[in-house]
Amino acid sequence: MTTDPNPTDDREARADEHRDDAAGTASATEEGPADDEAVDDGPEIVDGRTVEHLITDHERDIAATAEGTDAAAARRPSLDLPRLELGRRDFMKAGAAVGAMTGLAGCTSVLSDEGNGGDGSSGASGEHSVPPGEHDEYYGFLSGGHTGEIRVVGLPSMRELMRIPVFQAESARGFGHDARTTELLEEEGGGYTWGDTHHPRVSQTDNDYDGRWLFVNDKANGRMARVDLEYFETDAITNVPNSQAVHGACMQLPDTQLVFGVGEFRVPMPNDGRDVDDPDAYGSVLTAIDPETMDVEWQVEVDGNMDNGDGGKEGRWFFATGYNSEEGVTQGEMTRADRDYVKAFDIPAIWDAVEAGEYEEISGVPVVDGTMDSSLNEGDRPIVRYVPTPKSPHGVSVTPDGSYAIASGKLDPTCTVIGVEEIAEVDDPADAILGQPRVGMGPLHTAYDDRGHAYTTLFIDSQVVKWDYEAAVEAEAGSEEPIVEKHDVHYNPGHLIASESYTASPQGDYLVSLNKLSKDRFLPVGPIHPENDQLFHIGDDDAGMELVKDKPSYPEPHDASIVHKDKIEPAKTWGPDDYDLDFVPEGEESFERIDESTVEIEMWARRNEYAFPEVTVREGDEVTIRISNVETTSDVIHSLAIPEYDVNLALAPQDTREVTFTADEPGVYWAYCAYFCSALHLEMRSRILVEPRD
Repeated sequence: MTTDPNPTDDREARADEHRDDAAGTASATEEGPADDEAVDDGPEIVDGRTVEHLITDHERDIAATAEGTDAAAARRPSLDLPRLELGRRDFMKAGAAVGAMTGLAGCTSVLSDEGNGGDGSSGASGEHSVPPGEHDEYYGFLSGGHTGEIRVVGLPSMRELMRIPVFQAESARGFGHDARTTELLEEEGGGYTWGDTHHPRVSQTDNDYDGRWLFVNDKANGRMARVDLEYFETDAITNVPNSQAVHGACMQLPDTQLVFGVGEFRVPMPNDGRDVDDPDAYGSVLTAIDPETMDVEWQVEVDGNMDNGDGGKEGRWFFATGYNSEEGVTQGEMTRADRDYVKAFDIPAIWDAVEAGEYEEISGVPVVDGTMDSSLNEGDRPIVRYVPTPKSPHGVSVTPDGSYAIASGKLDPTCTVIGVEEIAEVDDPADAILGQPRVGMGPLHTAYDDRGHAYTTLFIDSQVVKWDYEAAVEAEAGSEEPIVEKHDVHYNPGHLIASESYTASPQGDYLVSLNKLSKDRFLPVGPIHPENDQLFHIGDDDAGMELVKDKPSYPEPHDASIVHKDKIEPAKTWGPDDYDLDFVPEGEESFERIDESTVEIEMWARRNEYAFPEVTVREGDEVTIRISNVETTSDVIHSLAIPEYDVNLALAPQDTREVTFTADEPGVYWAYCAYFCSALHLEMRSRILVEPRD
């Protein structure tokens, strides 16, 4: 839908039209007047209060946080609240943000029965569908949030293809059940039982996806992980010291020289009991990690908390949004000031400081002082430049051409356009702000097409706004002129991602909005609802943004990367040279008693059978089993499951896994294949006899 000179009136008209349709539908199933009869039941009541009261309270809350942002006052007009005479659609968008609404809602173009197929499309043309048996054009890598995983979907079909466990054990993949991945989780990963994945980023070479790795952060436990995109398996986890809540996860470009973890929560460093009652001594850090070794190279301490981040295209700058410049510990303390900062990190200058020994070693890591008062921020080349923005900015992303870093206001209706070249040239970092368009209520994250457009989620307005970032530089601060179009989403979008938006060459055809609430979009499944991922076609500027599909999503994804299928080359079988264990071919199986209490078994699996139909051990033996899947045909998966000993290995073709357990209970225990692999799958088993030691 194209932006109207009076978008509120337009939304009211559409809401009224949809309300009429909904009333007609209700009359067919409930007692009440016919469609053509006038109905006036008085003000709508939600949670015992009128809609008007709820909206007034909500707008008052927003005004309380958004007014008085002096950092932007010189560049934009004062905040004007939308008029409170709203239709039901507008209430839905406002009320959802504070959890105050129930029932049916949505704009006509999205929820109308006319032209709305069962696949979630909205009258979209067939060119965006993927017939059965055909492949998608793109991989979508979505974070899994509290599940600690990465979800792989195909676009534009939105079909879920695979889930990649990252920070949690997962039985279908056998992740965290064999020796190698158990060590990954328990030793390298710190032994936590869960994680919260937020920002998946695919490695790049020359500012384009190379399909080698995917990196993702653990917001909950301060970790960074690497996924091997040949095997779609997590192969490294780094437990980041001196940091809690690693939020943003991005890279130094153009060639993935470093992976950055943006630390959010401020803590004492080291956090060993000192300074627990002195918040002034707390700090948050940006962490630089070597992508090859996953070792921490250095950290930079800054003032305040940090949030999201993104790297410039030329290798010099990395940007992170920040909040709580007050360095408070309660909500009231953290929101007193009228401004916060985007931190611009000068990466070569930080390397110079590290190499010159200008750091303090904390928890075995060089920590460079990048706070405002640091001597390293004096002179002509400070290591961190603090660019003032309206308070509590959230997302920041660099435009495909590398010219601008765009930060979203969250508590302010503007986005802040920062000139990347200007940062190094100006004396006052505020002078690097080149534009501040007024985009709408609650801007969070921004993605890009290949035609100079930015797309920003509006959490409060439940919309995606399309705007021209070059026009924003030319326009007056606070102007709405750069806005090209707005489209409703369902509801309260957080992140969004366009096809290859994080590269220098976005494709400009598809965009996914990751919406936090679905409300009435799907079948009810109890009080915890699915979230809603909505796919837009954005490739036709004349036609505008076109909603073509949506799907429910298990809570709670945050961000995504969309990569063209030609840039990912997954393996069809494992390569035995790619892991440390020795492959066990047919004819080389073995059973060896090492000593009185240690047994080592090397065996293989193929359709219908294991190398050993039975094995005999003694009570108390420590048993190590190494097993290889000798199949060479793609997609013939075997496993080794011994439930009584909590053994569950998943084996792709040519894969080898190892597990150790103690046979502490005498008896007969069946080992079996838990993947349906052939007509004689149920007969594929081995008998484990544990003899009493006495």
